[in-house]
Amino acid sequence: MYAIVEIAGQQFKVAKDQKVYVHRLQEEEGAKVSFDKVLLLDNNGAVTVGAPAIEGAEVTAKILGHLKGDKVIVFKKKRRKGYRVKNGHRQSFTEIQIEGIAASGAQKKTSAKKEAKPVVKKAPVKKSSKGDDLKKVEGIGPKIAEIFVAAGIDTFAKLAATEVDKLKEILTAAGPRYASKTPDSWPKQAKMAAEGKWDELKEWQDNTKGGIE
Repeated sequence: MYAIVEIAGQQFKVAKDQKVYVHRLQEEEGAKVSFDKVLLLDNNGAVTVGAPAIEGAEVTAKILGHLKGDKVIVFKKKRRKGYRVKNGHRQSFTEIQIEGIAASGAQKKTSAKKEAKPVVKKAPVKKSSKGDDLKKVEGIGPKIAEIFVAAGIDTFAKLAATEVDKLKEILTAAGPRYASKTPDSWPKQAKMAAEGKWDELKEWQDNTKGGIE
């Protein structure tokens, strides 16, 4: 019985008790590892092909040790340029021994992964912590965007809900360079951006100059 299995991005034809050198694995020496990306199984002439992997199939192995391959010299040269670069590289490998090939048995792991997916989906809140790109509002440059973020205005929704007088107050406090800015239309633009009305916002910006109505 043999299998075609993907290990660390490479495909290998393996059989029980066979020793294989693969790209470096994270596990320690002596650890047991398993691989469920089995692409093909041959069980005494009965061939099963995955699409792309065979559901439930699994290859188990034991890590025998970690080592490095022979040094490879990479030499680069450009004629008449005086450019010469010489580098050496030794690829890290892990030697494993195949302990078993199972046509089924990894189904429980697969179902466990499916049950874990809804838990991962509970993290959309992180998006708001990154804030929005306030520079999409006509008239707001990188520096002004930084000033607003420092003042707690880091999303289109917050900018849309902020009074113009408050925006002017923040700009005045940042220095005379920013006190002359005209933020009258910024909440209006931010509202369109927050609602996802990008076409409407672009049309509005195209019909105004510098975001000033």
